[in-house]
Amino acid sequence: MEQSEFDSLMRDVEEFCVELRPKEEIHYIEHTYNDELIPLCKKYNLLGIPIEKKYGGRGADSVTYAKALERIGKEGTGIRTFFSGHTSIGQVPIQMWGNEEQKKRYLIPSTRAEKILAFGLTEPEAGSNPLELKMTYEDKGDHFVLKGIKYLISNAGIADAIVTFAYPKGENGKMSAFIVDIDKEREAKGESLMRQDLTTKLGMPTTNTGMFELNDYPVPKDNILGNEGDGFKIAMTTLMSGRLSVAAGCVGVIEDCLDEVVRYSKQRNQHGKPIAKHQLVQEHIAIIKTELDASRLLVYEAARLKDLYNLNPSDQRVRSAADNMIAEAKFYASNAAWNAADRAVQVFGGRGYSYLFRPGRHLQDVRVCRIYEGTDEIMKLKIAASVLGREYEAYR
Repeated sequence: MEQSEFDSLMRDVEEFCVELRPKEEIHYIEHTYNDELIPLCKKYNLLGIPIEKKYGGRGADSVTYAKALERIGKEGTGIRTFFSGHTSIGQVPIQMWGNEEQKKRYLIPSTRAEKILAFGLTEPEAGSNPLELKMTYEDKGDHFVLKGIKYLISNAGIADAIVTFAYPKGENGKMSAFIVDIDKEREAKGESLMRQDLTTKLGMPTTNTGMFELNDYPVPKDNILGNEGDGFKIAMTTLMSGRLSVAAGCVGVIEDCLDEVVRYSKQRNQHGKPIAKHQLVQEHIAIIKTELDASRLLVYEAARLKDLYNLNPSDQRVRSAADNMIAEAKFYASNAAWNAADRAVQVFGGRGYSYLFRPGRHLQDVRVCRIYEGTDEIMKLKIAASVLGREYEAYR
């Protein structure tokens, strides 16, 4: 990306974040869905940051996209999660695996906010092991029908199309990926499609998380993504993009926690002086700052390797290097963000134990980053296997 384009993008991101913050503050305190988010994304042309310009995107590389998500992450994990669901794991697999007709049909309107996207992999009984998916598809000649439930899906309740994964019914075949258009007339009539928002989650109240059930839901043959049987490969490659976006957003959370702690500790007086002069408060600040820098460096290196992989998609050595570094970045940054939020709450004291203040909101929201897109435990296994060798993989 040219320097002028980078500067323009980051300026748009900054203005978007500044305009969004007061609106998000109100929605968070009221625990209501922020219906002003998508119009603002459209206003600043941020709904396709890494998507090619010919499809309406900004054409950003992975490093630039990570920097944009880092800034967006300061505004909250829920806000960044919307971008991850729509772009990182919604648009990106279509850009990478879709044919030209699919790219035009989904990427162009999704960069204009005419279509919102989501990624349907997780199921009630299939989380860390997607090979245990229960959703099935059946070839009906001129179309497929899909049957099953997807659960804990970001943007599920607001999506117009969802990249969805299923196994062939009654066979031992491989998983396939489909772009499932949401037929709102069918949904309203309860015909083969049901969606439900999941509002009892611990955090991220301003953005959408949901489940959906398909019951012999028709999907055109033209909507298969890649080739039949490519589903697992598409899912694992897409998760690289998703995990990197989580890690980048966590860097923003850490930075916001540091900003809040520095500001508050200089203003808050106890024992006759600002608490910023107390050594144990300084310990919190020192650790947050160190983990911020370490997380940022890991994310940028992971993004650099992801760009290298994007240029060499057939090079398995490059893919493995990028995949492993992304796992490290995701594992480290998500834990560092949780630690930063916890320390920020501690510095704020009683005021920290409230979502009226930013540290408390970050603490509620960022915990999920150690679960979705690959749990801490799965990331540890990936990292260890990259050192020990594939023959020592815990799950094969």
